[in-house]
Amino acid sequence: MNNFIDYKLIELGQWTVGLFNDYPVVQILVHLLLATLPLTLVFMGAFGFSTWLERKGLARIQNRLGPNRVGIFGLLQPLADGIKMLLKEDIVPDRSDKLFHFLAPVMLMVPAFIAVGFLPLGDGLMALPMDSAILFFFAVGSLNTIAVFMAGWSSRNKYSLLGGMRAVAQMISYEIPLVLSAVAVIMFSGSLNAQEIVASQQIQSWLASGNLVKEFFGQILGWHIFKPWGFAGFIFFFVAALAEANRSPFDLPEADSEIIAGHLTEYSGFKYAIFFMAEYISAFAIAGIATTLFLGGWSGPVIAGLPWFIIKMFSLFAVMIWIRGTLPRLRVDQLMGYAWKFLLPLAILNIFVAGFYYFAEQQFGSLAAFIGGWVIGFGILQTAAKGLSRLNKSPTLDGKRVYQLVE
Repeated sequence: MNNFIDYKLIELGQWTVGLFNDYPVVQILVHLLLATLPLTLVFMGAFGFSTWLERKGLARIQNRLGPNRVGIFGLLQPLADGIKMLLKEDIVPDRSDKLFHFLAPVMLMVPAFIAVGFLPLGDGLMALPMDSAILFFFAVGSLNTIAVFMAGWSSRNKYSLLGGMRAVAQMISYEIPLVLSAVAVIMFSGSLNAQEIVASQQIQSWLASGNLVKEFFGQILGWHIFKPWGFAGFIFFFVAALAEANRSPFDLPEADSEIIAGHLTEYSGFKYAIFFMAEYISAFAIAGIATTLFLGGWSGPVIAGLPWFIIKMFSLFAVMIWIRGTLPRLRVDQLMGYAWKFLLPLAILNIFVAGFYYFAEQQFGSLAAFIGGWVIGFGILQTAAKGLSRLNKSPTLDGKRVYQLVE
């Protein structure tokens, strides 16, 4: 295992802090800056790059060119967009609650950056190292619901209010299967510590074997996604995460074809840009926590650590772009029904499948549990999914549908 990059970054940070040993107060401030400022700058840069990447990706899917005028290949387009947002007028409705109208984008952005701090970016690279980091990640993420509703309510606009109410219903509904999908991982790993969850996805006996082939696969085959409950849990988690981050096809709180722009209707200028940035940072945080829980985090062959985490996180973000460009937006009733009637029961059932897999592994060994888990455990989940699909199927109309025009 080669964590060279992670160790060098940690050594550089320790050396910088050590320069101020004679000034304890300054040393604390420097330590705080090293823990937060690089992370903030990196993710803000990733936000700018990802907007370009998404526009290029959607353009390719829709057979268009995308940004191509500002800079080489349009790479400076995010900078141009940022300047435009800074120069645009900030229009606030006269009857709005101006204090909460101002605080809403701030309350949405701050939890997004705090959530990023709980991600284990590498071996020892974590801005907020805590034994219960996963718990705090979900707790901080739930504040987004309040911020979005504040934006809708304070705008004094019926479309904004409707978008805020949709957001509350959607985020609360999908937060339950999101957390339940993570429960199976926490139960199997026996820890809420993000670094320990990553370590539990490494086959330690293979890593210490001295065999290069075993060391290579020992960094991959232990990922939870390769287990039946982990594969199903990843699907449930990712779908619920799309709804939590207001990504397509679950972007109903700001459905422009239905309610103009939802809770963003009365926002303009830099406030609108803050909402936009917070949404992308939240998407990165969700992709990062999915990487930690199901894809082995920073572990990987040859060069483990930060490079692997970045590759996995951006791969999941690329899937989000792909989904946005190919799937249509759901209706509100479909959105809510899918969460409560389909996703929630399967997420609960998956916890029992994970328990069955764990005890089968303890009693009969890893190979028998792996085979039995995929045959029995995944079979149970698939059968339950088909049964729930039939139960929730809309009743069909008898005969041919007839359309009548009103004269």
